[in-house]
Amino acid sequence: MPDRYAVIGHPIAHSKSPFIHGLFAQATGQDMTYEAIDGGVAPGGFERAVQAFRAAGGRGLNVTLPFKLAALRLADEASADARLAGAANTLIFEGAKARAHNTDGIGLVRDIEHNLGTPLAGRRVLLLGAGGATRGVLLPIARAGAARILVANRTADKAHALARELAPHLGGVPLAGGGLDALAGAGAFDVVVNATSASLSGQAPAVPPSAFAPGALAYDMVYGQGLTPFLAAARAAGCARVADGLGMLVEQAAESFALWRGVRPDTRAVLARLSG
Repeated sequence: MPDRYAVIGHPIAHSKSPFIHGLFAQATGQDMTYEAIDGGVAPGGFERAVQAFRAAGGRGLNVTLPFKLAALRLADEASADARLAGAANTLIFEGAKARAHNTDGIGLVRDIEHNLGTPLAGRRVLLLGAGGATRGVLLPIARAGAARILVANRTADKAHALARELAPHLGGVPLAGGGLDALAGAGAFDVVVNATSASLSGQAPAVPPSAFAPGALAYDMVYGQGLTPFLAAARAAGCARVADGLGMLVEQAAESFALWRGVRPDTRAVLARLSG
């Protein structure tokens, strides 16, 4: 009988995860199924859905909005990435135990470094936004050897608090926080990542042209929106290299797949299918 996996969220009908993991399973010869589960909006709906999935023999879950915080709380054990992010996007069920991971940051780093050909070692990185998306990628970016990281947020106090909390965990990589209004005097960055959801509402964080170093990469975690306002602004500032978060989506999925199945699928064919 095939092993069961799924993605859970609300809403979930739009999710590309069943398609992605179906291709991964086919390419690696894994005997498994992968479905989409709607956790609903009722209090406790997520926990009940997870319990039912586990009772039916489910082996693992991807977790998407709005349940990533609840997924971490539900777990018996959690990886360092999940603990620092304060959220989990991957659950592994082994007997009575549930283990939580967060593969978002690893997926972002792999997309930037392998798919986009931009090693992060020695690079100056600007992260826009101080929410869960930023928390989830800070540790992997630091592990990749970034020279320094700045978190810029509309509310400066939130960015300052995030930097104070997480700086001790980044292995000595300098981390600072500040407001968007201070970016004009913050220097230039080699990689600028929009980790806000502004693009979903047709908006963009206010980033001055001076924030983009010559040859910089502008990256928007939002995908499927075409040239987002953030990416359009980056191009207008002279940034020739722009990318959305489709590659991050596929790469974080591959990391989850590897945790479940012990084999990491080649992502190139899946990226080509989705991009095509």
